[in-house]
Amino acid sequence: MAGAMLECWIESGVVAANTVDVVNRHDRTLPGHVRQARTLPDGPPPDLVMLGMKPQQLDEIVVTHGAVIAQAPLLVSILAGVEETTLAERFPGPAIVRAMPNLPVALGKGVVVLHGKAAPQSAKDAVAALMAPLGLVEWTDDEAMYGAMGTLEGCGPAFLFRFIDALAAAGEALGIPGDQAARLALATVDGAAAMAASSDASPAKLADRVASPGGSTRQGLNVLDRDDALVKLMTETLAAAERRGREMAAEAKR
Repeated sequence: MAGAMLECWIESGVVAANTVDVVNRHDRTLPGHVRQARTLPDGPPPDLVMLGMKPQQLDEIVVTHGAVIAQAPLLVSILAGVEETTLAERFPGPAIVRAMPNLPVALGKGVVVLHGKAAPQSAKDAVAALMAPLGLVEWTDDEAMYGAMGTLEGCGPAFLFRFIDALAAAGEALGIPGDQAARLALATVDGAAAMAASSDASPAKLADRVASPGGSTRQGLNVLDRDDALVKLMTETLAAAERRGREMAAEAKR
């Protein structure tokens, strides 16, 4: 995810590649002129540090890089489940903003939810400007709400990918060749999402516009709407993902 964000930042020009240092365990393919190493560079502290490793590696990062990170004025964390207070305990000093992006940020069509209740407005403004090229940026001062919002947009693309596969599989069950069903399902979702994004009408109203009374679309919607079947399924799905997020937060505090 951090790599996807970096690519978009450099492509948009909001960040110059030669100003970025990536600290990782092994070299990876990165945009040209991005420096990568095993330690943070010597000299003045960086203007901003972003944590993009696995949450389970947090204490390891504290040991190896904590002293330098603590000198930075701004720390952005995309670590799922690691709360603001946990980060402040590990890295006293910098203003802290949590960010939850989703994968389409690589295309500049993602969503980033931000939380930094204790951060000064200047830090929030700097992070908002940094995230703007990635797509829709939403703030919340409620960290519990941040977790819920992050579940919806952060996990949502995976659930939508599953829906596309399911739509294709359902088409194949009607006798459509598998490769054609896959193309039809993907293009249908792509076009419908673009229409929903550009319309003043809600998705619910758009669905009703497609569904003529007594027509085939209406019959299909009746299945999805029966006993709120689709809403219940998605609620259960998001609840399971959010529950795991809370578990990871508890684990990070230990």
